[in-house]
Amino acid sequence: MKQLINGLHHLTFIAGDAQENVDFYTGVLGLKMIKKTINFDMPEVYHLYFGDEKGNPGTIMTSFPYGKSLPQGSRGAGQVTYTGFSIHSDALDFWMKRLSEKNIPCEGPDDRGSEKVLRFEDHDGLGLILVANDEDQRMGWANGAISPENAIKGFHGMELLVNNGPRTEALLTEVMQYRKINTFNHSTRYETGSGGPGTYLDLVADPGAPAGREGKGIVHHVAFRTDSEETQLKIRENLVEAGMYVTPVKDRNYFQSIYYREPGGILFEIATDPPGFGIDEIVKELGMSLRLPPWEEYQREAIEKNLPKIKYERT
Repeated sequence: MKQLINGLHHLTFIAGDAQENVDFYTGVLGLKMIKKTINFDMPEVYHLYFGDEKGNPGTIMTSFPYGKSLPQGSRGAGQVTYTGFSIHSDALDFWMKRLSEKNIPCEGPDDRGSEKVLRFEDHDGLGLILVANDEDQRMGWANGAISPENAIKGFHGMELLVNNGPRTEALLTEVMQYRKINTFNHSTRYETGSGGPGTYLDLVADPGAPAGREGKGIVHHVAFRTDSEETQLKIRENLVEAGMYVTPVKDRNYFQSIYYREPGGILFEIATDPPGFGIDEIVKELGMSLRLPPWEEYQREAIEKNLPKIKYERT
């Protein structure tokens, strides 16, 4: 069977204050802001994208910052509970020191075979993991404050919490082309495509886990990457045949998307690799100006007036 899903594309989470969001993901984690745009379904809210130098699929962390007054969410069943970033094993000491200097509490490092794991939270309580490993050959973006050797390379994987593990596993392995590769502690790891960092899902099944509550610090959805609109339509066909409700294709300007909820309640997206983030900005200017979808340009003045001002400087 032709490979249709190649790994992780992006993850979108719900945030509070936009400036704090920018400061954490660029200033603390050293990611590059690659796109400053709006929530296409709610133009009074930013949609901010952070990733590597070019915004390659598999590196893209995105947020909807709704403001400081947004109620706090809680992690639980039916959610991506932790987002894992990949770093080189030699960068572990650097990150332990950096998080300590930034007064960010962390747990670990925990030994997980060939990996060492640091768990912590962002300023809104979003669950994050740094996974130190020697497997990932990608290069992170060096932002001046963090060297290429220590930079985050992109996603390592996502940790999913569901009540009914077999139902989610069936979707992953029978429809989404994921393969079970190992188990550790209370989770089972799956990979797809060529495997390795950027493709992993760690599934935790806990029948007694309370449901998560959406709000600040909670993942909204996780997106998987596919090569083209043609492969996306084939995936959609397979999902519908498997009994899933799948949205029509939605134009997100930088990729095309379809959405559906897996049996445990987590919102999944399939996003195309093309056209990418370079269609309206050159690489060195990514994220430096507000970009609007063509159908919202006529409202630019009103949109800019309603959005909070944010400051972003590259080091």
